[in-house]
Amino acid sequence: FYGGCGKMKSFIAFFKKEVLESVRSGKLTILGILFLLFGIMNPAIAKMIPWLLEIMSDYFAEAGMTVTEVTIDALTSWTQFFKNIPMALIVFVLVYSGTFTREYESGTLILILTKGLSRYKVVLAKFAVMLTTWTIGYWLCFVITYGYNAYFWDNSIAVWLMPASIHWWLFGVWVVCLIMLFSTLCSNYIGVLLGTGGSVLGIYLISLFPQIGKYTPTALMNSASLLIGAETADVYGLALLITVLVSVSCLIISIAVMNKKRL
Repeated sequence: FYGGCGKMKSFIAFFKKEVLESVRSGKLTILGILFLLFGIMNPAIAKMIPWLLEIMSDYFAEAGMTVTEVTIDALTSWTQFFKNIPMALIVFVLVYSGTFTREYESGTLILILTKGLSRYKVVLAKFAVMLTTWTIGYWLCFVITYGYNAYFWDNSIAVWLMPASIHWWLFGVWVVCLIMLFSTLCSNYIGVLLGTGGSVLGIYLISLFPQIGKYTPTALMNSASLLIGAETADVYGLALLITVLVSVSCLIISIAVMNKKRL
């Protein structure tokens, strides 16, 4: 029992160290501001669309185009939410792709391990920090958008809103697991970026084949179609299961690779 408590304490201590490092390096500040801004921008952009169309109406008229009246509602804002989240995730990848590589280069990881911290705890602690950051940031953005939409319009117009939102959050979790995997496989920042981005792109290209596309993690990126009721949430059941299994597999492989990695 006491041995288990000691192991948990060492994990918590390293977790806190990683959180403090994220604060000192400005990672949390950058991502916090980003998710906050996107949360505000989603309804703001929706509210500005009629104004922008009115300003550009003369230009459209000169070009021989007629601007019809546009209906703006909560669905417009939620569509903007699912357009902005990919950009937030890209910034997240750029910020956290060096989570291991800087310690490889500086040799601080060796120092940490010589103090008795198990390698798998290092992986799990870093993963926990990234997962927590992504989760808080994503749902902060969601809550802000939801609140503004509730004030200006009616969120009930967005069908299957929560399943669609959970799908995109889980897609982000998969990307976090990819960062962990390539952080243990590669020794430099560029390698992690290329591995993570290349994997997402590769799976996306595979998903273009209709027979298998609906079963891939990137299928969750299309969850915005649930908002208009074009699909039902159960369509993504197998894609959700596969994404969870692949994410867990990436984490397990990360631990296995780190256990054997020469530092």
